[in-house]
Amino acid sequence: MPTASLNAPRKVIYDTDPGVDDAMALYYALAHAGVDVVGITTTFGNVTVEQAATNALYLTAIAGFEIPVTKGVARPWVKASEPPPDYIHGADGLGNLPVREVTRNTLDPRSSAQFIVDMARAHPGEITLVAVGPLGNLATALKLAPELPTLVREVILMGGTVVEPGNVSPVAEANIWNDPHAADLVFTADWKLTMVGLDVTHQVILPVTLFGKIAQHQQHVATDTLLHAVKFYANFYSDLYPHVAEIHGCFGHDVLAFIYLTNPELFQLESGRMRVAVDGLAQGQTMLRRKRIDYPQAGWEAEESMTHACMEVDAVGASQVLEATLMGQWLAR
Repeated sequence: MPTASLNAPRKVIYDTDPGVDDAMALYYALAHAGVDVVGITTTFGNVTVEQAATNALYLTAIAGFEIPVTKGVARPWVKASEPPPDYIHGADGLGNLPVREVTRNTLDPRSSAQFIVDMARAHPGEITLVAVGPLGNLATALKLAPELPTLVREVILMGGTVVEPGNVSPVAEANIWNDPHAADLVFTADWKLTMVGLDVTHQVILPVTLFGKIAQHQQHVATDTLLHAVKFYANFYSDLYPHVAEIHGCFGHDVLAFIYLTNPELFQLESGRMRVAVDGLAQGQTMLRRKRIDYPQAGWEAEESMTHACMEVDAVGASQVLEATLMGQWLAR
């Protein structure tokens, strides 16, 4: 099937639940010359799916971009829904913005899963799915089109953890815990998949001063909006982690998925069979088969699909790439 030129910008569908770090990741992707965001598919998670879609439309509009935005799944496949964590991202997902500019862009009428399938069929071998929320849209797309893994270039997701403690339970990361049944389907599909989880995102602490510097340089409503959101987000993390409070910052989380896309040399990976615990105290745990042991239980067969899990990151290098990208000329004036 056709494949994209190695030198062409990577066509990306961004699956997201914005969310402060989601907004950070979106603006990094829009600013980076090597990324072509061809669509934004939204899901529940940090906010309701309705608010996620509203935020995606707003963030792209104020930055001067016209990109298709779709609304996707509103709840987990099986488990009960949980209220959005407004104490982390604000009730509106962007740190409770005091005012929003008037914008006029509207949603693409397709569901997020249908949009993913349509774009993958229209551009076989070219689409990278970067997913930074619960994975219901990707799982639904797999149900709609079982051949999807043969059509997309790769999947990069922010979620999960291998050895780092979880952030919603001792073993679970929030995106995976929010919809573990969908996540297990995504991890076991036969596509190239890289997990950018807490093992690396907890290594990258971004100070509020960095986003203040970007906003001062750009003098634009988009970076002012991002700065406002990051301040709210950093207050939460600074209250929770003393080492984060020392620099008054926040974890990079979602933006690390795009930094992996553009600068994979900054990361060290391990590969193995990944499964997700779907219930019980370990619900949402991402379990990586790290040793070649013939486990007697089903689910760990050697011939099953592999996940590439990011385990180490050059934190200084990642921060420098983020700063250089957002300080460039990318915003409509």
